[in-house]
Amino acid sequence: MKEIIQHIDNYLTRTGKPTIDPVEANAILAKAGLLRDSKDRPGKPLRELLRKGQLPHAFQSGGKGSAWTIPHSSKRPSKTFKINPIASKVEKTTKVIKATQVSTAEVSVLEKMLMNERNFKSAHSIDDIVPHNSGLYCIRITNINNLPKPFNTFLTERQHNIIYIGIASQSLNRRFLNQELRANGHGTFFRSIGAVLGYRPLKGSLVSKANKRNYKFLPADEQKIIKWINDNLIVNWIDFSGDFEILETELINKHRPLINLAKNPSALQELLDLRKLCVQIASEI
Repeated sequence: MKEIIQHIDNYLTRTGKPTIDPVEANAILAKAGLLRDSKDRPGKPLRELLRKGQLPHAFQSGGKGSAWTIPHSSKRPSKTFKINPIASKVEKTTKVIKATQVSTAEVSVLEKMLMNERNFKSAHSIDDIVPHNSGLYCIRITNINNLPKPFNTFLTERQHNIIYIGIASQSLNRRFLNQELRANGHGTFFRSIGAVLGYRPLKGSLVSKANKRNYKFLPADEQKIIKWINDNLIVNWIDFSGDFEILETELINKHRPLINLAKNPSALQELLDLRKLCVQIASEI
């Protein structure tokens, strides 16, 4: 086990990655002749060791049943994830395990996993790989100048390319992929980026709707927005089922993504005005 842990530590140090998952870790261990992998279920031999506590620094961020994360052995997070003893009927039925606390160490590890630029993928390449688990997601733009003015200037001033951080309390596939990136539903990010790009909803399209804020764009415009997203954005996500409120608030406060409005100390009035305009157009009779 010492050789296995040391080999993983060396790999993380060499590559600069803050963490590694069991599938990737088992692959490099198999290549080194330290732990044979499973052809049918990659990563299974290492996961069995993890479940036995053989790598005590590894953890499951969302509690038992969630994905394993393996950091460097010198960065073992404190054990502050606690199972809520008073679970709702829905939680009992679906066996969702929630953490009531997130320690500073765990926030740091999760942030490194989410924000590591090496883990980002083009938005056009993820339709078949976004999981149905709960989690957090981050959206970056590859070229700041592909945002219209003055939003490209605002992002330049922030000295990063992060435009949105969000949560999917139930399903990353449904919330992040389908609603936010593919307009299948009511995605906050999709409505905001569409407004920023200059698209407007059909006049009066919200008049008969119960929710007077969830405006939508014309189908042809939605396809143009989706193409722009696929051409310009890169994304990353992590599985998580703990205290979303604390983690999301801390990440937004720290990074101040361009398109986030709630919890953002640097929320843009210009974006608020655009969203209000879209609501006004869609509410006109």
